[in-house]
Amino acid sequence: MNIEHFIARRIAMTRSGTFTRVIVRIAIAAIAVSLTVMILTTAIIAGFKSEITDKIFGFWGHIHITDSNVNRTFELVPVSKDARYYDQIRDIRYIEYQEEVKVGGIPIEGKVRDKVTLGGVRGVYPYTILPGLLSNRKNFHGVLIKGVDSRYDWGRMKKYIREGSIPGYSPDSASSDLLVSKNIADKMKLSTGDKVILSFIRDNEQIKRRFRICGIYNTGLEEYDKRFCIADLAKVQEILKWKPDEVQGMEVELDDMRDLGIISEYIYYEILPQNLYAETIRSKFPSIFEWLGLQDINEKIILQLMIVVAIINMVTVLLILILERTQMIGVLKSLGMSNWRVRKIFLWNAGYIIFYGLLTGNIMGLALAGLQKKFGFIKLDEANYYLDTAPIEINWWTVLLLNAGTLAITLVALILPTLLVTRITPVRALRFE
Repeated sequence: MNIEHFIARRIAMTRSGTFTRVIVRIAIAAIAVSLTVMILTTAIIAGFKSEITDKIFGFWGHIHITDSNVNRTFELVPVSKDARYYDQIRDIRYIEYQEEVKVGGIPIEGKVRDKVTLGGVRGVYPYTILPGLLSNRKNFHGVLIKGVDSRYDWGRMKKYIREGSIPGYSPDSASSDLLVSKNIADKMKLSTGDKVILSFIRDNEQIKRRFRICGIYNTGLEEYDKRFCIADLAKVQEILKWKPDEVQGMEVELDDMRDLGIISEYIYYEILPQNLYAETIRSKFPSIFEWLGLQDINEKIILQLMIVVAIINMVTVLLILILERTQMIGVLKSLGMSNWRVRKIFLWNAGYIIFYGLLTGNIMGLALAGLQKKFGFIKLDEANYYLDTAPIEINWWTVLLLNAGTLAITLVALILPTLLVTRITPVRALRFE
């Protein structure tokens, strides 16, 4: 029998004085609140990363392939979507590569290990972006028309459509349907079914085309919503007088975004000719990903603060419990129990308090996270946060690590306060009142 555990369990089950009982309940509540905050913090930040990256990649894909001069000229330079290298990109299922061996973040010279990407290329989709002026009888707005074909992965975009539907496609003719953002529709007072005029400049001449609003989308990403409309790629090619196989670029969608850097470099250095350039969406829109990176710092700070709160409360409670049980400590020492075994009794007792706090914190944290995920009662300013409600994504491994980490760190931190037991001698303890 583990005598220390047995005594600690009896102490935990025994009703203490009113003051001690209140202090213990406060400690349990403090740990519960700390864990609740940690669970909600990790769930919300994980939700932010998932939702926002999904929006960005859903609109733009993971990698863009364009002419290498696209960033140095304002002219649209067509590339062929039927070239041999596009088939090579589509056929990528995985990539084998070598990675430097690192110890503590420092690479070891000459040491490498073989690795394989988590996936490959899911799809390659042609696109062309054409600047123009959208107008009706009362309003006008400068826009960018993104032309995509029927093979485009509309599954990523459909969940952001608030009214209407995606553009219709016909194998015989180019569609005049136009999908606009809610931002543009509100400014121009448009609704589905309305007719608009799109004006373009081609060969220094103004070209006008009539379009019908087929749907209204809203991603919440202001950089996109205030400028972009989506149309049939064939219609944009017709306006530019391009051949059916000529496009501005290709969007590459990956199976796993963690392979972004490796696959992008492989495509650029091993597949593409010199006149084409592969650019990741991270490098194209760095500000949003930098903003997401800052959330990691916020998460670490909040987790550290909550751990500190839990430790401070438990140290206070443990010292009170030791002082309350001074006579018991004296009796146990007089019977020959060592200081370390007496300290283990109070560590076991603290473990019970932490366990009840963690149990309560899990119930509270997961319940609040579940309610937020279902009802979305925490609202956000979409213009600043890209989302209208706080997103929730619960990772059960993260929850498990939070519980294990809180328990382990708090118990280790409590070893030092139990040194007070060594200062208590049997003679003084038995005379203590």
